[in-house]
Amino acid sequence: MRKIRILHVVQAAGGVDCYIRMLLKYLDKEEFENIMVCSQDFHKGDYKRLADCFEQIEMNRAIGMSDLKSIRVVRKQIKKYNPDIIYAHSSKAGAIARMADIGLKNRCVYNPHGWAFNMRCSEKKKMMYAGIEKMAAPFCDKIICISDAEKQSALDKKICKEEKLQVIFNGVDIKAYENGTHGKVKREDLNIPEDAFVVGMVGRISPQKAPDVFVRMAKLVKDEVPNAHFVIVGSGNQEAEVRKYAEDNGFEDSLHITGWVNDPMSYVELFDVACLLSRWEGFGLVLPEYMMAEKPIVATSVDAIPNIVRNEENGLLVEVDNAAEASEAVIRLYRNAKFKQNLVLQGIKDVHSKFDAQRVAKEHEKLFEELVR
Repeated sequence: MRKIRILHVVQAAGGVDCYIRMLLKYLDKEEFENIMVCSQDFHKGDYKRLADCFEQIEMNRAIGMSDLKSIRVVRKQIKKYNPDIIYAHSSKAGAIARMADIGLKNRCVYNPHGWAFNMRCSEKKKMMYAGIEKMAAPFCDKIICISDAEKQSALDKKICKEEKLQVIFNGVDIKAYENGTHGKVKREDLNIPEDAFVVGMVGRISPQKAPDVFVRMAKLVKDEVPNAHFVIVGSGNQEAEVRKYAEDNGFEDSLHITGWVNDPMSYVELFDVACLLSRWEGFGLVLPEYMMAEKPIVATSVDAIPNIVRNEENGLLVEVDNAAEASEAVIRLYRNAKFKQNLVLQGIKDVHSKFDAQRVAKEHEKLFEELVR
């Protein structure tokens, strides 16, 4: 029996790129053949051992007339490779791929990786994004939601009928992490004392991830825990604002911003408490990564996050934009070692039972087989 050929169309890099590489790593190579058709933001070398073919085309994030050219080029690639399944990743590629595939004889799967209409933006933009999703929904066979919250959002917005939606929770590569090298980054590399209490976050320094709330929380924690240090693993357009707040409030020497790094988990290993204070979140993949690294979590109770973090069981949930509540949660973990350890132990159980990348691949394999066999 010949392999099932899947043509992946993807525009957004970042987390989506990581997701696809993880998926391709664990998809059965005896049964599936993977073709990448991706934007200029991707790197061919990253897919050398993962994809059977790699095509790079111009796809822009912003909506514009260039999308018509992208649709024509993607349609040409579909005809060239004649795949069994088109797998469109993220909103922009999802719209382009589904339009490009109209009238062609294959199956089409779409994964928005977090609905655009759930972002914090104007009501006008939310309505536009939801309208685009409704118009494109008839042109695919299945829509994969990365959490129960994402599925419910689709139902609330009447994007499509429920039977078209399938939840496949995100996952993390536990095997790679456990077999990897640990302790590569030392506290002294960041000028952090060994006895410091380290609170960290991984994410873009941009409004979605609320670095402004993180640094305000840091000030409140610092007032109570003088030897506290704070690490932001990432980069973004709010970095200057965050640094200025720390400087104005006298703890700039205790704030460490790494910029973009290849191995964020090496920095997560330095944390005593791990935070994700997002204002909106399609999934929050860093949360199971925190659990994998055996870190207690403080996160906002928004969108899909409560699907992963259960308050008082495997982490602590706080209100969005509430620096005071976040600081209280962090200080509680600082003062109660037993409670902190209980959260960590439950997190370890959860990440192995619910959020393993190999489970994500198996669920995709089953879906693909059902669509074409």
